Amino acid sequence: MIPLGRSRLRPARLAVAVLGIGIALAGCGTISRTPPSPTPAPFPGIAGQLSQHGIRVTGIVSGDAGCLDANLARTAVGFDASGLDQATPVRIHVFIFKDRATYERLRSAIDACAASFVSDPATYESVETSPYVMAGQGPWGATFKDNIRAAITEVAGSGN
Repeated sequence: MIPLGRSRLRPARLAVAVLGIGIALAGCGTISRTPPSPTPAPFPGIAGQLSQHGIRVTGIVSGDAGCLDANLARTAVGFDASGLDQATPVRIHVFIFKDRATYERLRSAIDACAASFVSDPATYESVETSPYVMAGQGPWGATFKDNIRAAITEVAGSGN
């Protein structure tokens, strides 16, 4: 037989234990109110965003930098693009750098690389937003270029 004082103590201990476990579990499920930092998208995200901006992407070749620079080839995707006021498809090379530091370190190499795939330097076109650079032979239509800029700005996230 359990003395009267002890029998009242057990439910109290049980209630405290259940309350403690409940608080501990609630702490594990805490939801952050801070949104995650946006991160740059890989090429499928870029192509999707270009499409959302009225630009058709075809002839996709990974590793196509347009030149023999192995460092750039690792970051490059070549593709044909058209749409909006760009009726004739143009070959564009997008260079996707892993972060802003790599973008800053290799950015100048793209202009040297472009000498391999640009036939008329006066109409060379490029659009960039860290960590991306899109470059190709122009001239590009103004609306086409504006929409490329908008698309890569959207997929760049924080540009980090």
